[in-house]
Amino acid sequence: MKHINLGALEVSRIGLGAMGMSTAYTGAGSDDAESIRTIHRALELGVTLIDTAEVYGPFINESLVGQAISGRRQEVVLATKFGLDLPRRGCPRHS
Repeated sequence: MKHINLGALEVSRIGLGAMGMSTAYTGAGSDDAESIRTIHRALELGVTLIDTAEVYGPFINESLVGQAISGRRQEVVLATKFGLDLPRRGCPRHS
């Protein structure tokens, strides 16, 4: 995997977008174990940049990614977005 400097950070040229693991696509959020295996495989292949956000889910994607990189945090640069004022109603992890 080739890497590039992103400011002071060195990241893989290919990143993994985690949005589809919890929202936006048919079947999203239906198999957390498969999503975690996908993240682990990406890390094995040299991916070091993972994109997540509180709005993906909402509120659950960052937890999913955190679960997947537990014990491997030093291998990953996380890109996240925040600041959207989302209602927490109906969120299973914030009810």
